[in-house]
Amino acid sequence: MALDHISIGVTNMQRAKAFYDAVLAPLGMQPVYPVEINGQLVGVGYGDTPDKPTFWIQFPINGQPASMGNGVHIAFTAATREAVDAFYLAALDQGGAEDGRPGLRTEYHPSYYAAFIRDPDHNKIEAVCHAET
Repeated sequence: MALDHISIGVTNMQRAKAFYDAVLAPLGMQPVYPVEINGQLVGVGYGDTPDKPTFWIQFPINGQPASMGNGVHIAFTAATREAVDAFYLAALDQGGAEDGRPGLRTEYHPSYYAAFIRDPDHNKIEAVCHAET
């Protein structure tokens, strides 16, 4: 079974969109599907093709405040270690908080190169490259 998409809740759409626009660009993802209700941007789908968003930021549909889950994180595939580094630097530049500097995580496997960030809403995200160099 494959995942179709992942959604996370955000509290400030403009801040979250600026953050994810910058952070996901090095990974080849861009905003491909904005959702507006009554002229207000309430969600944005990101993907690497125009017709298939795989990651969403959105205001929670139930109207309650967005919150992050303890132990939950989302890992994005990076084609290169340089893309992981660019993801990390873009996240810091956009107000993200470092939660694991770029580097090898050999406890997972010898080529696991990753960085972990907390977005402005404290969601934990990761970029990972499995290439050997």
